[in-house]
Amino acid sequence: MLLFSGAPLAAPPGEPIDDPVVVEPSASRLGLVLTDYASFPQSNPTPAPTDVRLMRHARINTIMEVPDGSGRRAVPDLNGNLYLVKNGVPHVYLDVAATFAPQFFSGRGLGQGFGYVTFHPDFAGNGKFYTIHTEQASQVTVTPDFQQSGTTLFHGVVNEWTATDPAADTFAGTRREILRVGFAGQIHGIQEINFNPTARRGSSDYGKLYLAVGDGGIGVRTTDPQNLALLHGKLIRIDPAGTNSANGKYGIPADNPFAAQAGALGEIFAYGFRDPHRFSWDRATGKLYLGHIGEKSTEAIYEVRPGDNMGWSEREGSLVFDKTATNVCDRLYPLPPNDADFGYVYPVATYDHNPAPGWNCTDDVGVAVAGGFVYRGNDIPALRGKYVFGDLVAGTVFYTEASEMRRGRPPATIHRLHLFTPAGESVRMQQLSGPGAPGNPERVDLRFGTDSRGELYILAKANGKIWKVTGLATFADEPVGNTRVRNTAGAANWAPVTPAKWQFTNREIILAEAGAERPGPRRPFEYAVLTKGPAFSSVEINASVRLDTPVEISNRDVIIVFGYQSDTQFYYAHLSSDNTIYPHNGIFRVDNADRFRIDYQWNGRSRGANPAITDASWHSVRVKHVPSTGEIAVYVDGCADPVMTAVDRTFSSGRVGFGSFDNIGRTRDFTVTGTPAT
Repeated sequence: MLLFSGAPLAAPPGEPIDDPVVVEPSASRLGLVLTDYASFPQSNPTPAPTDVRLMRHARINTIMEVPDGSGRRAVPDLNGNLYLVKNGVPHVYLDVAATFAPQFFSGRGLGQGFGYVTFHPDFAGNGKFYTIHTEQASQVTVTPDFQQSGTTLFHGVVNEWTATDPAADTFAGTRREILRVGFAGQIHGIQEINFNPTARRGSSDYGKLYLAVGDGGIGVRTTDPQNLALLHGKLIRIDPAGTNSANGKYGIPADNPFAAQAGALGEIFAYGFRDPHRFSWDRATGKLYLGHIGEKSTEAIYEVRPGDNMGWSEREGSLVFDKTATNVCDRLYPLPPNDADFGYVYPVATYDHNPAPGWNCTDDVGVAVAGGFVYRGNDIPALRGKYVFGDLVAGTVFYTEASEMRRGRPPATIHRLHLFTPAGESVRMQQLSGPGAPGNPERVDLRFGTDSRGELYILAKANGKIWKVTGLATFADEPVGNTRVRNTAGAANWAPVTPAKWQFTNREIILAEAGAERPGPRRPFEYAVLTKGPAFSSVEINASVRLDTPVEISNRDVIIVFGYQSDTQFYYAHLSSDNTIYPHNGIFRVDNADRFRIDYQWNGRSRGANPAITDASWHSVRVKHVPSTGEIAVYVDGCADPVMTAVDRTFSSGRVGFGSFDNIGRTRDFTVTGTPAT
């Protein structure tokens, strides 16, 4: 039985958990239409990096609208420039790197450089905006306001800028430093800084600046994220107009949860974070959601409230984290019976990520979460109420329903969104952001942004482009045609590979004996092709299927054949109880060569779509193939969303069939609808 999406896998007490999230994000029938918005010039880190992950076209980090009614959008590049975009054309508003040279550095650590910018909600009148950048500690003589134990390697520096003319297209004015934090590692510095866009003028949260401060990369072996006397591993909230901080350059709001607690820093709003990468507020509910990049395996979305403790590094996601484990793959454990006594807050949505290089742990669906936004715009009504986010490395775009993201409840179901060009072509983010840097072609470096109307934007560092989300489309939505073939049971209607292995009744088509591998390209061992009716171009197959191989066998399967040209040229949908090995539970193409997996759900290594069939019951299956677009979708048990999807244009027509790779099973009510091939 499948657990709810994102459910931690149970393990005996004291036993480590190898695969924390057993249910992967589900495929969605929905897709975002992405329209080109802006392209940015090549930029380079300082100093020149040796890490290929930093070798991007432009390391653009977000997009936001300047809050002055001008319609201008602001885009920071980690390598140093702050751009303003007017009518889709960017220009340099402020060169942050040059301002702080030679101390400024962006050539080491994934988040180093000019990390973020945010504008005061009264920018139109006061001209104030805020930036975070990094400086190499060895090049700086200033002592940080806060620092970790050990050697400080870099400083995260927050500055307030005041534009003489807020309407000007290039910056002129003054600046002042308001906060400097030292870090003893090269990663997980100050990530996002921002104001709450839902705070009304006159409210206690209006004009308060939130800063997501990482653990410096050393929280994995220290207690810094749990230490309320440190800013590291915290979400902090300050008043840039105040002066009651220790350095006198900003204020500590009196309503901060630890403002009056002895031994705790009043700046802290919430704590227990590793890498609190991106956060945003739902404009309808005011809830604060934060995308948190995990250590061993867990990517998480949290709903954050004042005083929350997300548990790192005593917890990773909803599991106990053991910093002392010798084997890095044995660091996660089930929660103890008295877990409620600790008061930790757990994710409202979560998925697994792949292990770090050299870790012999279970592969999963992603790498690092890119936090997003609950869509509350007007242009795409069907998208409203969906929290859209993604995996920043893989470039996968997800959504959850904001109404499902509820604290104390099972994590919300995560759906994987398709992506479409304005012409309706289904594409992957790697296609849009390619070709990428040499030695790092698949890394997208995905980010999200919004404008004042709540419309969504998607960014890729790989090629320095921004797309606006301009619509919502449905995958494989094109009609297939009206020619129907039914009442297909009966031996006269089928051509099996090995007739002696098959049985036919008035209702069922039964593969009673497992097939054997044959010479030639590797493909399903035994199947039967439907000879009744025509070959089809666009086609939809509806059938009930049952896996007759005992459930004790983990890799049991049946297949639906379509686009059949010959014994060595066809597609098949593989319906299996196993989704962890290449040949199972996916969509495949056989084209005079070894079967090749084409479904979007396969992670390229060892994990595919959630198992399609896990029991001995009958299940309804629908396979749809639209050759004009190449779209293929496989649905199980009447679900509106497919269990697996693919795009491939190799075969534009063919016959259909049923069988298995090397198991036994049966089908009934096998019906085909579509357009006859010419």
